[in-house]
Amino acid sequence: METIISPSILAADFNILGQQIQEVEKSGAKYLHIDVMDGVFVPSISFGMPVIASIRKNTKLFFDVHLMIVEPIRYVEEFAKIGADMITFHLEAAKGHVEETIDKIHSLGCKAGMSVKPATDVSEVIPYMEKLDMILIMTVEPGFGGQKYIESSTEKIRRMRRLLTERGLATDIQVDGGITADNVSVVKEAGANVIVAGSAVFKGNIVENVKKLL
Repeated sequence: METIISPSILAADFNILGQQIQEVEKSGAKYLHIDVMDGVFVPSISFGMPVIASIRKNTKLFFDVHLMIVEPIRYVEEFAKIGADMITFHLEAAKGHVEETIDKIHSLGCKAGMSVKPATDVSEVIPYMEKLDMILIMTVEPGFGGQKYIESSTEKIRRMRRLLTERGLATDIQVDGGITADNVSVVKEAGANVIVAGSAVFKGNIVENVKKLL
């Protein structure tokens, strides 16, 4: 499967965000990973709709929007309106209306992704596999950038890919958290093909950093 790099703007320098997004465009990365945190589902609070709407006007990159918010179905329509291409929500945050959330995202013309925290077993995704465009395996605890990769994630990625293959599905597996040029080959070998990287992209030369991850 094609490897897609999705630089996370959580690690960008917001003083020069527009300039750094232009560098991402030049780098060969196809996605832009946008973390939305509400301070409830995760401790941190990040940016919301105005920031996303603003940067949407200046780039054609695929907007990979990761919602770390409770009851995500409340906001998917607004994120679709401001330019999200993929909306990924957490299984743990959507209990009781998981399928409804997936269907709502698709009805808005967006791709639908589902994310699971490190403590959530991948078997919990099985009932929804057929409907998902992407499955995001969190390889750190969601909520803060700059954490170290959780080593047990490798087997979790491998299991997820095996479950998909057994069902004849070529669904994208995304990984997010602690991915660097030193361990990216490990997650790719395990079956991940959409790689989120924050510090590993934005610290230093963006174009060169992306090449190291591809």
